Amino acid sequence: MKPKILILGNGYIANRLKEAWKCTLEDKKILSYQDAVDIYQKYRPKIIINCIGYTGARNVDDCELDPGKCMLANTTVPMWLGEIAFRHPVKLIHVSSGCIYHFDYKKDKPLAEDIVPDYYTLFYSRTKIYSEEILLPLSKKCNVLIVRVRIPLDNRPHPRNILNKLIKYKTLIDIPNAVTYLPDFIKAMEHLIKIDAKGLFNLTNKGGLRYPELMDIYKKYVPDFNYTVLPLKNLKLDRTNILLSTSKLEKTGFKVRHIKDVYEECIKQYVNG
Repeated sequence: MKPKILILGNGYIANRLKEAWKCTLEDKKILSYQDAVDIYQKYRPKIIINCIGYTGARNVDDCELDPGKCMLANTTVPMWLGEIAFRHPVKLIHVSSGCIYHFDYKKDKPLAEDIVPDYYTLFYSRTKIYSEEILLPLSKKCNVLIVRVRIPLDNRPHPRNILNKLIKYKTLIDIPNAVTYLPDFIKAMEHLIKIDAKGLFNLTNKGGLRYPELMDIYKKYVPDFNYTVLPLKNLKLDRTNILLSTSKLEKTGFKVRHIKDVYEECIKQYVNG
């Protein structure tokens, strides 16, 4: 990566990007607009990638218990960084979430970026919607790119990797969901930076991941693994289950792989290390 890139945050995606690109990562907490200004002035990057976010200590349900922390990380900090992008010659890339929609599998098509988010049930989702509402109009005036990630899947172990979670759960729902395969996400990010893209993009793979399909591949490599399927109505949790369109990303010239095409590669690399 030739431009001088600064990554903000010290979570899963931030460290994956740092490892891939060997760029600078700053994990200092941003508690005020001046903190954001100080960080910008310290590094003077060409690109800031905001990976700061709060998803709860255990899961997104914990965001209801600490709404102030959630709002600061997911809405207020992106707003301050948008102000930096407005006032300084820097590109801001904000890593958002696709978990911001209701979805009807019987009538809805994969959701494009111009569909207005409507999932306010979880406070986490609400804060992610707020940040997009702030930054998207700004992207028409300055260099701001918003990328949506959903249910990260990776070819290496990590507590935030959905594969880690599925191995631990043993009881799975069976409904297709938009998923971001992180090796492909990194390539898509490189592409969008290269073409200096602005605005909003869904950065998921094509199609939907059905958990049993993925774990059947895992079972080929780990034969003693077993699972049962839980009907979605028995889950007893408020969660988004959706499909997202990748057409806008594909129109930029980036080849988006179908999620089914990464199953074998992902599992084989995950198991063999």
